[in-house]
Amino acid sequence: MQLQDILFSQGFGTRRVCCGLVQQGLVQVGAERAVCTDPTRELEEHGLEFWVQGERWNYHALAYLMLHKPAGYECSQKPSTYPSVYTLLPGPLRSRGGGAAAGVQAVGRLDQDTTGLLLLSDDGKFIHRMTSPRHHVPKVYEVQVKHPLDDRQVARLLEGVVLDDDPRPVRAAACQAVTDHHLRLTLTDGKYHQVKRMVAAVSNRVEGLHRSSMGQLVLPADLLPGQWRWLTSGEVSALTQKVGAPAGT
Repeated sequence: MQLQDILFSQGFGTRRVCCGLVQQGLVQVGAERAVCTDPTRELEEHGLEFWVQGERWNYHALAYLMLHKPAGYECSQKPSTYPSVYTLLPGPLRSRGGGAAAGVQAVGRLDQDTTGLLLLSDDGKFIHRMTSPRHHVPKVYEVQVKHPLDDRQVARLLEGVVLDDDPRPVRAAACQAVTDHHLRLTLTDGKYHQVKRMVAAVSNRVEGLHRSSMGQLVLPADLLPGQWRWLTSGEVSALTQKVGAPAGT
C-alpha cells in the first residue's frame, strides 16, 4: 500500500493532507525511523511502525479499543450537555477511514454519570456481535445503592422485574450483594437505563454505577479514568467467542 494511503486509512487527514505530511518530511517509517518524503512509496502495512510529527503509531487494519470512561461524558458524537467521550481519543482515531462514518464508534453506550469499561471500534461486525441481545454478552456492573440491600431484592432481580416499556420480565444473569450498599449485577441485554430501572423496580435507587467487565474482558486496574489502550488480538478473540465456548473454538 502507498504510504499516503496508509496514513489516510489510519485517520491522518484527507489524501491531500497525508501526501503533504510525507512531502514535508514529517513521516518516519520502520524501526530505524527513516524519513520518507515519497507519498507513493509502497510499504507492507501489516506490522508497520511509523511516526507522524514525532508521535509513534502502529498500523491497524481495524481498530479495537478499551476506554476507562469517566463521569461527566456522553457517548455521543453530538453531545447535548456534557463533552463527548470521543474527545478523550487522539484525532486520528476519530477520523479513521474518512467519510460520514469515519472513526471508531462506541460499542453500546454508558450514561454520562456512569463510569467504567467502554469498548470502541470501527469494525461493524464486532460492534453488532457485542451489542446484539441474541449473543448474550455478559456485562458486569458495580452498583452503589441508596438503601441497604436485602435478600429479597437480590432474589427479585434474579427472578425478573417488569419495566414500564415491556410486559416481559427482565432478569439479571447474576446478582450479588457485595456489601449492604454495593450490588454486583450481570446483564446480557442492554435496555435504556436498564440497571437504574431494575434497581428502582425493587424499591431501591442507584447512587453510583460502574461497568467493570464485558464478556471475558475486565477493566484493568492500571487504566485510569480517561485513559484508553488498544485491545490485544487475544482479547478481541476472547470477546468474540460464543458464550461458554472453550478457547480455540
